[in-house]
Amino acid sequence: MLNSSNRYQERIGLARQILADEGVDALIIPSADPHMSEYLPKYWQGRAWVSGFTGSVGTLVVTQTFAGLWTDSRYWVQAPIQLAGTGIEFQKMQIGQPTFTQYLADTLPAGSKVAIDGNVLSVNEHDNLKTAFLDKDIQLVTDLDLLSKIWTDRPQLPDAAIYEHPAEFVDTTVAEKLAQVRAQIQQKQADVHLISSLDDIAWLLNLRGSDVEFNPVFLSHLLLDDTKATLFVDINKL
Repeated sequence: MLNSSNRYQERIGLARQILADEGVDALIIPSADPHMSEYLPKYWQGRAWVSGFTGSVGTLVVTQTFAGLWTDSRYWVQAPIQLAGTGIEFQKMQIGQPTFTQYLADTLPAGSKVAIDGNVLSVNEHDNLKTAFLDKDIQLVTDLDLLSKIWTDRPQLPDAAIYEHPAEFVDTTVAEKLAQVRAQIQQKQADVHLISSLDDIAWLLNLRGSDVEFNPVFLSHLLLDDTKATLFVDINKL
């Protein structure tokens, strides 16, 4: 049986093998999901699965010669302990220290390819990466799900039922909340508003779920226009 550090060394090795197979030079695994959440369902906890670091914030970078994990000051004690023996270098997220983006831009050869799952990449982060990589013509690859190729027992997305927030804890109706948001849409001279933040959706619709531990939210997206609100959610939750 592998000890914990050997387990994560093996997973880093698997990541490097899939990079070689796909002709990619670096892999970024952030702490994120399609809703830009900090606290994640197990399906999206790939960074923890590969690295062994279980903090809520952190970004893992893997190349053929380097593996590093960047995290903020909440985890500067925890991260070195959990990364010990894995071959993954602990990197501090702080002013004056290179970010993972700067590290890749500085160290990768011109024309390299960097992969990140586009499902968990915000528009802002996408633009930041593209800008940082521009001078060296480093290509950002967002259409490869490399993690699923090595995480063969990856958990399924949760499908627990959604339930109404008890009326005694609700001080504003759904109709009132939607009207407030629609007023903001009109003020911004927009036609529709897409909401992907899980806590915002749960609050707005007075609904709750259990898709994330210790967070009463459910995986969904909400599209709001002048006349209707459309909830995009797994039908098995209803």
